[in-house]
Amino acid sequence: MPAFPAAADASTRNTRLRANLRHATHTIRAKRATAVAELDDWSSLRAAGAAIKDRTLRHLDHYLEQLESAVTAAGGHVHWAADADEANRIVTELVQATGEREVVKVKSMATQEIGLNGALATAGITAYETDLAELIVQLGDDLPSHILVPAIHRNRGEIRDIFAEKMAQWGRPAPERLTDAPADLAEAARLHLREKFLNAKVGISGANFMIAETGTLVVVESEGNGRMCLTLPETLISVVGIEKIVPTFQDLEVFLQLLPRSSTAERMNPYTSTWTGTTDTDGPRTFHLVLLDNGRTDTLADTVGRQALRCIRCSACLNVCPVYERAGGHAYGSAYPGPIGAILTPQLRGVQSELDASLPYASSLCGACYEVCPVAIDIPEILVHLRERVVEGGPVSVSGTRTVIKPAKGHAAERAAMRAARWALDHPRVLRTGQRLASRTRRFHPRRLPGPGRAWSDTRELPKVPEESFRDWWRRTRGESGTEGRKTT
Repeated sequence: MPAFPAAADASTRNTRLRANLRHATHTIRAKRATAVAELDDWSSLRAAGAAIKDRTLRHLDHYLEQLESAVTAAGGHVHWAADADEANRIVTELVQATGEREVVKVKSMATQEIGLNGALATAGITAYETDLAELIVQLGDDLPSHILVPAIHRNRGEIRDIFAEKMAQWGRPAPERLTDAPADLAEAARLHLREKFLNAKVGISGANFMIAETGTLVVVESEGNGRMCLTLPETLISVVGIEKIVPTFQDLEVFLQLLPRSSTAERMNPYTSTWTGTTDTDGPRTFHLVLLDNGRTDTLADTVGRQALRCIRCSACLNVCPVYERAGGHAYGSAYPGPIGAILTPQLRGVQSELDASLPYASSLCGACYEVCPVAIDIPEILVHLRERVVEGGPVSVSGTRTVIKPAKGHAAERAAMRAARWALDHPRVLRTGQRLASRTRRFHPRRLPGPGRAWSDTRELPKVPEESFRDWWRRTRGESGTEGRKTT
């Protein structure tokens, strides 16, 4: 993947994509605002969610060990994966041990993060996505572009064409003369997936929450496909990030109010599935829980950036972000697009690559994402924090070891500009002279900066310099002391 500016430059030229995104995000945004306004204590719920997450992260080691003990006591098996490669190896070996070559999957951000489908395919195992939007993405040989609605960049006509052309290659073909009516598309998907559910012996899921005191896992969804995956297969494998844990069932109550209103603008989720270990008469006979780190411990070590681990994957920040609305999710080059991806991905993967170093800049810093976040993640604060890391380098945690990273390549001019600005701001006379010079030469200012500055002005318009600086205006109208010449009204 190229850096975000290059990818966004290409995606913003796609008029159909922009129209699809604008319609979808504005619709979800409006519905969410109505749903949230119904609760007088929304701000208190939001604060409670943030406090629970912060308390859990402070004692994450304790709660993870408690969870492992509870899952094991309930008949489950717990596996620890330090990174994506280890998680993929564990899951692949677990599937191979069953002798099966096909699995059904619940929508899972963690498995997208580690590239599990590709790893299984390399081992000769086919993974079938069962979430409707994920099915659309898989059949279209595409990538998800939204946390909640992975196929948000597709319209009904495109989905109909994908079903008609590709369903037969994966199983039951689409009905003849399929229309783009939502009911017809949903029925085609239902018939196609029903065969997968009834034949599958292995299911793979993620989880929205894990409850430490009981070893219970929770998946919330809107279609019922997840429940089919969680109950029908003989073996269930759940891959979950270690940050998804909450201490008690009482804590879960807070998030089951925050999540549906922030994500689908519903008062409650249509399907909330919970499972604890295994039983002889209900659900899978074998349950495996793969606890995924993959950079989360390193993120936890950052006292500013660790806020990102509060995220409950509601996608509210994507739906209000002007950058995401125009660029789309693919431009972020990650399973996590939008504002949350811009702060989470560079922490999980580091900022050494050109793409990851560019993500903290994929924002206007308008603050809309923070205003809608149900767990009060200060995304703008983390973006600025990560920009400093990209430009200046400094101490970070890498694979659990404290180290000092070098500044990312290509930011020497930015460092020089910021240091020059700091020096000028420390010398008022220099600043005043510079402002006056800029005002008097404003007619000759170029529309694009020369040299290294082109990287900045290629995607932005240079602000117009006023005829008079604020300092000079204040002195002319208020006098040196700020009182002379003051007009009264």
